[in-house]
Amino acid sequence: MTTDASNGHILVVDDHQDIRDLVAGLLVKEGYRVSAAADGRQMRRQLLGSCVDLIVLDLMLPGEDGLSLCRDLRAMTNIPVVMLTAKGDEFDRVLGLEMGADDYLTKPFGGRELIARIRAVLRRTRSIATGNGGSRASVWRFDRWTFDTSTRSLKSANDALLSLSTAEFNLLRVFVERPQIVLTRDQLLDLTRGRESEFIDRSIDTRISRLRRKIEENPQNPVILKTVWGDGYVFAADVSRG
Repeated sequence: MTTDASNGHILVVDDHQDIRDLVAGLLVKEGYRVSAAADGRQMRRQLLGSCVDLIVLDLMLPGEDGLSLCRDLRAMTNIPVVMLTAKGDEFDRVLGLEMGADDYLTKPFGGRELIARIRAVLRRTRSIATGNGGSRASVWRFDRWTFDTSTRSLKSANDALLSLSTAEFNLLRVFVERPQIVLTRDQLLDLTRGRESEFIDRSIDTRISRLRRKIEENPQNPVILKTVWGDGYVFAADVSRG
């Protein structure tokens, strides 16, 4: 199923047709173009055939589950993901965020909340894409990395490109703009997400962990992104604009 509209293209991935139809109907009324898929195979087919601005992804899917699909998406693309699930405890939310989801909504959900979450994620993504994310410089260098905020690319010294989720991108940009400054979890929440939705503090720890796995030679003994016990985190690398 595909519907045409102008506000953006959303792909809804859920094995329950009633959920797909419900979410699609809500999005169409808000002016979005909507495509739907029942599983990972159909999702990949849709991604090959069209440009998608955001994916609404169910956690519990037949075959490959939403966590596996989200992890694969993060390895291949920066398309933002809003995850839907019937599981609502903190462990499941943190696990979904750790796999790269940009936001998380528990079933049953309200239509207005879903639309608000989607709009918030798209707003952050588009702000980054158009260069309005607050950074005056577009290229930053630290350790062995080159970080280009205009193209959302992170390149190693040997020119290998790493994919960053929207959340990882926002977090890294906050740190390179504020090197050698200790930032608390609350500050990081405010700077990266603006508290647009209810969010759990451990999500910052999760994103820090994911970012370390990408930029640190030894994530278990970080030298770039350090923990300041009792206070927060500090970006300890020397940063230059170039």
